[in-house]
Amino acid sequence: MSAKDPLVVSQPLTIYHALAQKQQLLDALAATAELELNLSQVAEIDAAGLQLLVLLKKEAQRSGKRVRIVAHSQAVSSLIDFCDLAAELGDPLVIPAHEAG
Repeated sequence: MSAKDPLVVSQPLTIYHALAQKQQLLDALAATAELELNLSQVAEIDAAGLQLLVLLKKEAQRSGKRVRIVAHSQAVSSLIDFCDLAAELGDPLVIPAHEAG
């Protein structure tokens, strides 16, 4: 996997999937120097999912790698905004034109 091939997360980022997703995300990070995550298909996210994203960012920083979120679903954007974690995650939140109005 390279930065040209984003990892598309399509399952909910919730406590029910967190353990399996944690290993999948850490394995994907281990396989590359720069991991791009596409979260545009994530229909549901909770605190456990948000913790996974923060963990992944911190693990990347610790190991001298980079994680970028290249697309956010409405659910992901809303929770990041609600928790005021945009700066912590370090990726721009792009507001689609149909939501900006």
